[in-house]
Amino acid sequence: MKITILTLFPEMFESLNASILKRAQEKNLIEINIVNIRDYSLDNNKRCDDYSYGGGAGMIMTPQPLFDAISSVKTDKSYTIYLSPRGKVLTQEKVVELAKTQKELILICGHYEGIDERIIDLCVDEEISIGDYVLTGGEIPAMVLIDSISRYIPNVLGNNITTEEESFSNGLLEYPQYTRPQVFRGLKVPEVLTSGNHKEINNWRLEKALEITKLRRPDLYKDYCKKRQNRYLFLR
Repeated sequence: MKITILTLFPEMFESLNASILKRAQEKNLIEINIVNIRDYSLDNNKRCDDYSYGGGAGMIMTPQPLFDAISSVKTDKSYTIYLSPRGKVLTQEKVVELAKTQKELILICGHYEGIDERIIDLCVDEEISIGDYVLTGGEIPAMVLIDSISRYIPNVLGNNITTEEESFSNGLLEYPQYTRPQVFRGLKVPEVLTSGNHKEINNWRLEKALEITKLRRPDLYKDYCKKRQNRYLFLR
């Protein structure tokens, strides 16, 4: 997958050259390009913001630099996303969808009070939010989106089971995980996990996932139960 990031602050993306994302880029599984929007500003001072028509606090990113930056990287295969608090909230389902259906992403990182609406009308395919809160810019949401999508690119993780068993993949939060030592500060690993009985282990993990989801995310738990009930009725 090719991902192009349009930002006013390219230095914020240095963390993309570390860990799993670094290895994925070295193996050419993911290509990440960072474009400085200021490079496309026709203003002598490379300014990319101005006051809002109609008044109001804060500045708005002007359309010319953004439009030219998008135009310089957009192809027939590009899918353009604006990271915005008014977008649809990112879900695991959306992450998987983007990973499986898109080959080229353009991510627009807004700043100040947002971007000129005409850029959204002319260039944006979808607005995405990472949650019901406001950040200073779109850079962190872009990194969240890149990190979550990359995990579903074939061979990035090297083990498809990893993504199949984690939180949200089956509609539930993930069950508790343990590693060595078997006893730590008086707390023991549950005996079922050391029993070698994989059927019992799977049952225990499902039970714990249900308990945790019901306690922490009753909305997910309710949806999970509803889907299971509908599936059961259909099979009958």
